[in-house]
Amino acid sequence: MAYQVLARKYRPQRFADVAGQDHVTRTLLNALAQERIAHGYIFSGHRGIGKTTIARILAAALNCREAIGSEKRPTPEPCGTCDSCIEVRQGNAVDVIEIDAATNRGIDEIRELRDAARYSPARDRYKIYILDEAHQITDAAFNALLKTLEEPPSHVVFMMATTEPENIPQTIRSRCQHFSFHAVKFDDILTQLKTVAAAEQVESEEAALALLAEAGDGSMRDALSIMDQAIASAPLENGRPVLAAGQIRDLMGSVPNAVFERLLEAVAQGQSAELMEQLHVLLNAGHSPLSLSRQLVRYLRNALMAKLGGEQTELLQISADERARMARTAMLFTEEEITRNLQIVLRTFDDLNFRQEQRFHLELGLLKLVHAQRLLPLEEFLSAAAAAPGSASGSAPTRSATPPARPASSLAPSSASSVSASSASVSVSSVARQAPPASAPLSPFGSVGGSWNTTPSSSPAGGPSIKQSAAPVASPISTLAQAPTMAPVAAAKEPVSEPARSSMPFLVGAAVPVEEVEESPAPAPTPAPITRELPTAAPPEAPSPADTPNLDVLRAGIVQALAQGGHDSASQLLAGGGWSLDGGNLRIEIPGLGKKMIALTVNAAAEKILRAELQRLNGPARFLVVPGEGVAAGAAVAAVPLAGSVQEEALKHPLVQRAKEIFNAEIRSVVDLRAK
Repeated sequence: MAYQVLARKYRPQRFADVAGQDHVTRTLLNALAQERIAHGYIFSGHRGIGKTTIARILAAALNCREAIGSEKRPTPEPCGTCDSCIEVRQGNAVDVIEIDAATNRGIDEIRELRDAARYSPARDRYKIYILDEAHQITDAAFNALLKTLEEPPSHVVFMMATTEPENIPQTIRSRCQHFSFHAVKFDDILTQLKTVAAAEQVESEEAALALLAEAGDGSMRDALSIMDQAIASAPLENGRPVLAAGQIRDLMGSVPNAVFERLLEAVAQGQSAELMEQLHVLLNAGHSPLSLSRQLVRYLRNALMAKLGGEQTELLQISADERARMARTAMLFTEEEITRNLQIVLRTFDDLNFRQEQRFHLELGLLKLVHAQRLLPLEEFLSAAAAAPGSASGSAPTRSATPPARPASSLAPSSASSVSASSASVSVSSVARQAPPASAPLSPFGSVGGSWNTTPSSSPAGGPSIKQSAAPVASPISTLAQAPTMAPVAAAKEPVSEPARSSMPFLVGAAVPVEEVEESPAPAPTPAPITRELPTAAPPEAPSPADTPNLDVLRAGIVQALAQGGHDSASQLLAGGGWSLDGGNLRIEIPGLGKKMIALTVNAAAEKILRAELQRLNGPARFLVVPGEGVAAGAAVAAVPLAGSVQEEALKHPLVQRAKEIFNAEIRSVVDLRAK
């Protein structure tokens, strides 16, 4: 007998042998047992998953000569031994007509089928028509079959198998029972391949069979076909073929997933040169750019599924070793970054299909992955811009691993007796560039961002020296000082006793210049606080000083009202702006931000609060918030604390006073954490 390929040799002959379609086989077995046989069936799904096979098994079960429950047929499964079952298995049954609808798709062929369906079966119980690739039938042919399919003779059963059920007219689908087949799971394919390898006496590695199952992509027939090809190319040992993973990769022209893991590691680290060198090695080894991009798409898809569902999710149809690899790759990126990378590679794959210079386009696509890692999310950019209104114009916020900090602002007044430990936060900004900062372990002043090398000094002044060892990261404390570049520091020199620490109702932060500060032999004189003369323009129509409140009072009241209303970003933005009276109108200049950014932060709701507060404080009737230049004009003017407020209590606290002496700083704002 001629050689028979594995896909045909091991084709299931019973419902129980079909892998991965339990929802279909269970329903059909129950229908056979209850004799609830429909006159039309539609089997749809992926290629090579058993649609035509189940149609043949159902045909054999319908025409089996043995009664259900008999000794030879105890279940609704076909017996497999009677003449009808044997003829169906061999494909020469008289009353089971299998038609290739891709070829016989016209109205003339369907008319002949309709005329032949009127006659009774030659021998068996049913005359069964199996239409393979039924979606290829024309609309006119379907219309010719419509009436027969709706009211067929009692001895006729139609079975239609298709991979595109949406192309079958709804009028046909509504007259049939529709079974949607599932793609075969990876584990089911792997189990079947092990069974076939044992039956064929093939020595195989677990990794080799896993590669074959993965290459099947949910199709049992595809996996068996590739296995047939692999066995033919496998070396022989003691007369038996041996399947190895490397040999199968060479046969399929695929690249080990370890290579793609290294490629994505280079992407995550931003190593463009390393990425191009690895790609150069792959292309010189003979791998086509189109094949590499296709495999990279599959790898990124699996990495995304591992990111979403974890290493053991059913969304991953791969072996255990590959699951661990995907989990490692998923840890390198966020969900958004993997999705973006997948979109870039998919577009690159599309470009390669109609481009001449495929290597160039693949290299360009991989470089886009590296460049995409440097993009800053819009939300993070807006948060950073709103949190640092005093930064220089044109400076871009740096990306950090920590989430954007919440800007500090002044909040509602409260009595000192109701303030508890760790319930408020004070932001302290330096106003002297040469003030010697202090260093000590974490203290009540809190912990802020930055990497520092601190060394205590034994100089007469008793002050330490601080050297920066790494670029500081984004700090949760807003720095509004006059220094060109500011960096956070997280220490105070003198240790604080536990009683004093527990009585400290505020968390104090400080900011000092980035440039290196060395201890001088003698303590530097404390410079006077930097102040700014406010504009004193008083045109004839301007209100008198008795009617207009002080700018500091206006600033404190508006900032406090915005913070109470939930507009922390607008509160912080206006707190660092330059306030002035221009012709009886309040003018607030915001440095470093454009009109669009200001409009996003100081929106209509914030403007409503600002207008109401100006009216309450008897301020100017009109106000204007415009972009400014350079450092905030009013950054050195501290907000005047209201009587009985948390800010006033913070200014009176001895630890805050000590912090002001150490850093030569002033209080900018206070955040009451109890309100959060």
